[in-house]
This record gives sequence, structure tokens and C-alpha cells, in this order.
Amino acid sequence: MSGPADQDRRGNHAASRRGETDEEPSVGSLGPSPELEEALREAAAAVPDLGRPREAREAQPEAPVEEAEEGEAARLRAELAAAQDRLLRMQADFDNFRKRALRDREEVLHYGPQNLVKDLLAVVDNLGRAIVHARQSEGGDLQGLLQGVDLAWKGLEAVLSKHNVREIEALGRPFNPAIHEAMAQVADASVAPNTVVEVLQKGYQLFGRLIRPARVVVARAPEAEGAGGEASSGS
Repeated sequence: MSGPADQDRRGNHAASRRGETDEEPSVGSLGPSPELEEALREAAAAVPDLGRPREAREAQPEAPVEEAEEGEAARLRAELAAAQDRLLRMQADFDNFRKRALRDREEVLHYGPQNLVKDLLAVVDNLGRAIVHARQSEGGDLQGLLQGVDLAWKGLEAVLSKHNVREIEALGRPFNPAIHEAMAQVADASVAPNTVVEVLQKGYQLFGRLIRPARVVVARAPEAEGAGGEASSGS
């Protein structure tokens, strides 16, 4: 049979248990949650440096950026080396071209007339034979000498024509100061004034370019005849 003291102890113990049960939880405190822990792990995995101190994060080198810059620098160095190599090759090619052009120019200056000279040798041979024949005949075979000289003359004309050397047409043509050189004027009513009536020296052109003008005598109107004579010198 319990006494009053035992009843008081039981009452106090019950009151104490009620106080623990009736006490309200403090504001802001949450119990452990699996969903919250999973979210924190995912956030830490997405931002691996989030949990590190700020000084450590700032001191960490940006490896991908440096690797990209180093790769770009390497590419630019390779392009520069290739451009320098191309420049050296172009300089060498240009130097070789310049030397080759200089050799060709010297060869043209020295050996350009080679074909013309080779063709003229036949004319020289024919003229030489005519002279030898005339000496052997002691001047008695003038007809043979004339034929030999005529043959050499025709051969010379053929050689000049082959090498595009053309005689300037002057006789009976109007005077042209670009290709004719007037040596004198004569009064001549049979032709129009400034007509070439005589060729003193033939002129020639090479591929249409003037080599030597034709020296000619030009007609003038009889009314312009001076008292000193029919012919007067001109330029």
C-alpha cells in the first residue's frame, strides 16, 4: 500500500513527462530529410569548388583557358613559320628568274643576229665566187661578173625579206616625213607637189619599225621656182 510520498513522486514524474511532450519545437530547426541531403549532394557535384575556401578557388589556375590560349599560340607560330618559308621560297624563285632573264638578255644581245648572219653567208659566198671569176678572166668576162653580182643581190633581198626587213616604198608616193628624208626639191609639173620623184638611198623597216628612212628628192610646183635654178636644197 503506497503512502502519500509515493503518490507525490508519481505525480511529479507524470507532470515531467507531460512537459516534455507538450513542449513546442524551436522555430527553424528541421529534422534530417533524404530529399534535402540528395539536393545538397547534387549541388556540390555541380559546383565542385563551392565547398572550398575562397582563397583556394581564386588561386586555382583556369586550366582549360590556358590550354586553349597555348593551342592558339602554337597554331599562330606554325602559320608564321609557314609564311616565312613561303617568303624565302618566293625570294629564291625571283632571284633565279632574275638571273635567268639576265642570261637570256645577254644571249639575245650577243647571238640574236645569228640566223641573219647564217643566211647572209650564202650571199657572201656567191659574191665572192663572182669576184674570183672576174679576176681569173682578167676583166674579160664582164657579163659573168654582172650575173654573179646580180645573183648575190637577189639572194640578199631574199634574206632580208625572210627576216622581215622590208624596203620602204618611196618613188611616186607622197612625201612622208615619218619614213622619208627629203634631200632636195625640184620643180616638176608632171606630178603633184610633195611627190617623191627620185630615191637617192633606199629605206628599210624591220617588223614595221623604221630602221633607215629613204632619202628622196621631192617635187614642188613650178610657180615656186626661184631665180637661182630649178633645184634647191631641202632638209
